[in-house]
Amino acid sequence: MRLAMLARNAGLYSHQRLVEAAAARGHTLDVINTLQVHMNITSNKPMLRYGGKSLPLYDAVIPRIGASITHYGLAVLRQFEMQGVFPLNESVAIGRSRDKLRALQLLARAGIGLPVTAFAHGPRKAEDVIKEVGGAPVVIKLVEGTQGMGVILAETEASAKSIIEAFSAANINILVQEYVAEAEGSDVRALVVGGQVVAAMRRVSKTGEFRSNLHRGGIAEETPVSEEERATAIRAAAVLGLNVAGVDMLRSNRGPMVLEVNSSPGLKGIERATSADVAGAIISFIESAATHGQTETKGAKG
Repeated sequence: MRLAMLARNAGLYSHQRLVEAAAARGHTLDVINTLQVHMNITSNKPMLRYGGKSLPLYDAVIPRIGASITHYGLAVLRQFEMQGVFPLNESVAIGRSRDKLRALQLLARAGIGLPVTAFAHGPRKAEDVIKEVGGAPVVIKLVEGTQGMGVILAETEASAKSIIEAFSAANINILVQEYVAEAEGSDVRALVVGGQVVAAMRRVSKTGEFRSNLHRGGIAEETPVSEEERATAIRAAAVLGLNVAGVDMLRSNRGPMVLEVNSSPGLKGIERATSADVAGAIISFIESAATHGQTETKGAKG
């Protein structure tokens, strides 16, 4: 098979591993800088140009689109889809996952466990929002933050109110969530590929930090997942329509709570923590799904 990967940095561990896994299975994988792709959107024959030449027709495309270029990256991916190229994750599914509010709304509608979350606009609503999630401490998140950026722990009602009002004054939309103390600064990431959990790790925050993201200095270790956690991760990916997803969950007294569903999960931390061949699992899924003409995980609406 001839595969393409939309990625700005071919040297990243995740991208190198996918190239290696494809080659090991006899496939070619071209890494294409997303921002250097040009599209002809007026022709009745969708075209993509790169480096002054028309791109060939690929069997499948792996979107590794950074959050900062989501809009353009999804436009490029849609052009591949218009050509009939199989996408590892569809553009509409990635769009759902990148909109944190929309993703939480879809997960809540499906009855998936979530931290109590509130969303409101305007400083006059600050006290009501804090009360809605059970009072301080609360976690305040930017709707479009990634890798732990734009996530703040407000330990008192006064500090929470000040932060909410500051963001509201700047016309920045935020989510306010309950702080799940029993998670003790850790979460679980389950890597879902084709409706199966292929690896799972527990991420523990460093001293003095409540965010467990590895980019924030968190430590990763392999962890077994319960049947409830496994089912929650698989269902969360399916609700958003993602074939591949990193599902981040808290272990709470009320069962697993989904924090976020990542459509372009990094492979370095989870492969090194678990020794699982996640890249190989992804390529194997593409082999099967692209061959059978499958276009996305079933279950997503809206």
